[in-house]
Amino acid sequence: MNSKEEQTNSEATNLDDESSIEKQKDADFINENNENNKSNEKSKDIEDQYKFGWSSYSEITNGRFAMIGFLAIILIELISQQSFLKWAGIL
Repeated sequence: MNSKEEQTNSEATNLDDESSIEKQKDADFINENNENNKSNEKSKDIEDQYKFGWSSYSEITNGRFAMIGFLAIILIELISQQSFLKWAGIL
């Protein structure tokens, strides 16, 4: 064989190796996504159940109401051109 034929054969082998490595990476990525989706589904089921007392559901709900309250205070200050404490009559 001459050197050109050896080069093309080695290049073809390298391309085959690279494509098989890419296929393996894709398969691993798909498997990881399937595992992540299964764990996310389980966590959604657990988090969406209401429990009395200290739970993640209660904390998320309290956080959302706090965000709404802070937004309301900011809007009151912007509309009235006064601080919230002065507007509420505290100061």
